[in-house]
Amino acid sequence: MKLAALFSIVLLMFAGIVSAAELKSPLDFTMDSLDGKPTDLSKFKGNVVLIVNVASKCGLTPQYKQLEEVYTKYKDKGLEVLGFPANEFGKQEPGTNQEISTFCTQNYGVDFPMFSKIVVKGEGIAPLYQFLTSKETNPGMDGPIKWNFEKFLVGRDGKVVKRFAPPSKPDAPEVINAIEAELAKK
Repeated sequence: MKLAALFSIVLLMFAGIVSAAELKSPLDFTMDSLDGKPTDLSKFKGNVVLIVNVASKCGLTPQYKQLEEVYTKYKDKGLEVLGFPANEFGKQEPGTNQEISTFCTQNYGVDFPMFSKIVVKGEGIAPLYQFLTSKETNPGMDGPIKWNFEKFLVGRDGKVVKRFAPPSKPDAPEVINAIEAELAKK
């Protein structure tokens, strides 16, 4: 883990925002929704969750359509898709939270939860993404985010079970098979 990322987690622990015992799941964080309201991700525990860093001006942006279709198909079975806009890759998410919200709704009918723009790689990385990319907290699926639309699948137990590279479409057989396998677990 990079020293800065480790330092940020230690600072969060020192400030009493999280304890070491609480850092067991990506669903142990509180993130701001697109409208700026704090959302405790623990409300998604017990569901299967697909966490995705998204962008509006990327060649992969059409994945919003597939994300929404997968969400619509499986949400009643316990799937949640959580979108986290980020601007680290080619400055492909330059918009404000309001502009992102409007874009997603008007162009892709996005109904899954979207969150405020965050940093997913490098200086200022959000604690959620520090957790997801750290060898200490997410061994076997750690490493920096490579591009927009990288996906982390979280099982009903709150543990990351799969990581999918950006080109893997949300409706690709390997993604759907992994989602269905996790949904089948009660």
